[in-house]
Amino acid sequence: MNFKGKTVFITGASRGIGKSIALRLAAEGANIIIAAKTAEAHPKLEGTIHQTAEEVEKAGGKALPLVVDVREETQVYEAVKQAVEKFGGIDILVNNASAIQLTDTLSTDMKRYDLMHHVNTRGTFLCSKACIPYLLKAENPHVLNLSPPLSMETKWFAPHVAYTMAKFGMSMCVLGMSGEFKNKIAFNALWPRTTIATAAVNMLGGEAMMNQSRKPAIMSDAAFAIFSKPVSFSGNFLVDEDFLRSEGVTDFEHYSNVPGSKLLPDFFV
Repeated sequence: MNFKGKTVFITGASRGIGKSIALRLAAEGANIIIAAKTAEAHPKLEGTIHQTAEEVEKAGGKALPLVVDVREETQVYEAVKQAVEKFGGIDILVNNASAIQLTDTLSTDMKRYDLMHHVNTRGTFLCSKACIPYLLKAENPHVLNLSPPLSMETKWFAPHVAYTMAKFGMSMCVLGMSGEFKNKIAFNALWPRTTIATAAVNMLGGEAMMNQSRKPAIMSDAAFAIFSKPVSFSGNFLVDEDFLRSEGVTDFEHYSNVPGSKLLPDFFV
């Protein structure tokens, strides 16, 4: 598939996996809407929407950095409006923005519970709803949610009920919308086999966890392969390594953040 001139709306694209997907598609000549909250440098987190925009342009794409909190309906719709005004439509939506707190029930305050559900589940639903009218007009439209395979097993819920519910809510959007828009828009979920070296992982496990993780590039390569599929490729809950193997990839060592290290499995797989 030729991505030159295609318009991609990515939430949480100022760093990590969202940024990696943005740069991967920018290298193919895509227009990238960088929809994230970080406009000014954060003392603990690298990356801003403007820094990502510069890198997108250098990579060969066109960038539109927009301050967007996916919890705010007016901000989401305004961002979609600006994206369509600048580039003429939307071809791909990546629901990447997410909030995480791995606490048990008694340790989870309701403010944090609300944050995870508003960003993860509600934010994904809202961004999808806002983009769908334009995706329906696109030639080969895709929505990709960065969320896990649905698995109703106690072991995935018991350690952190609130977080699991919020992430599975994103996956339930894939389950429902892939049926609702069958053969019109492709809806898929993508999740990593191992932890990915991102700011979130660094905050959770520090250098030790980062050393046992893979680079975000494995996720962006998988996303690129997904978007290259026809619209009939929909309703799939994909794991990066498994999907890339099915696409003929055999060498995964170059994805390791520290070559030769023992990799740490991610949640839900």
